[in-house]
Amino acid sequence: MRIFILENCPHCQKARRYIKELCEENEEYKKIDIDFIDEVKDSEFAERFDYYYVPSFFDGDVKLHEGIIQKEEVKEIFERYLKEKNK
Repeated sequence: MRIFILENCPHCQKARRYIKELCEENEEYKKIDIDFIDEVKDSEFAERFDYYYVPSFFDGDVKLHEGIIQKEEVKEIFERYLKEKNK
């Protein structure tokens, strides 16, 4: 899973905190390989993806979520992601 972020974005910082909390609450979530990609530091790579707002979650080239996110939404993304990977 790729998550495009901006280092100083408060919504990205919240998303990272939610991810950390969820991984502490559920061992299964630790199995999700997450690459955080700073769109400023890796702009050439980020330009290949279709999104405008951060944080943006992708599974390969498929956008899972874009923009402000709540903890429950991160949990739903993780559940769907694991369900797809375990098919």
